[in-house]
Amino acid sequence: MLGSREAGTQRWRADGPIFVMPFIDPEHAQRTAQLMASRAGCGGLLLAVHDDARDGFIALANRIFMATESRYFGYVAQDAFPGRYWLRLALTAFEKPENKLVGFNDGKWFGKLASYGIARRDWAEKVYGGPLFFPQYRRHYADAELSLIAAQEKGLGFVPNSVLIEVDWEKEEQPVEAADRRLFAERAKAGFDGRVTSKELREQFA
Repeated sequence: MLGSREAGTQRWRADGPIFVMPFIDPEHAQRTAQLMASRAGCGGLLLAVHDDARDGFIALANRIFMATESRYFGYVAQDAFPGRYWLRLALTAFEKPENKLVGFNDGKWFGKLASYGIARRDWAEKVYGGPLFFPQYRRHYADAELSLIAAQEKGLGFVPNSVLIEVDWEKEEQPVEAADRRLFAERAKAGFDGRVTSKELREQFA
């Protein structure tokens, strides 16, 4: 487990997938990380980063993405609960070369949005020319934008049996970040800098 400042001073390489898990509650994050590791079904590296400076999920995910080297890179939150073989099953989606971003079964989006996801790094690096997510988002909608871009390219994959459920008892009562919502709406109108031309996709999460 790392502090947010420490996370920006090192570089990690892994033969298997690398995941970032920004967290606020260390005890919760450690429990989640241990269960994810025990149920992964294959090797990988999970970097749990304490957001002690309150930089936000998107900033920390981008920082770790640009400080790591691996074929696949994933992102997850501290409130995830993994099913058995969640990672091994997800990786089977990349047997199809067209899949660029794979969403886990989070019990909510059913493959339409990779709220927790894993991407081919060579694809993800080209989307924004560096960061994983569009960096002006802080907490919400960055995953939606990335999912829509992958879907436009017919590259959004989904493995129903690969389960990472979001366990947040107050989720339905919590408002999304208003600034992130406005930013997403503005970018959707422009097709996310021309990356999404399908009107149906642009309006999917409006």
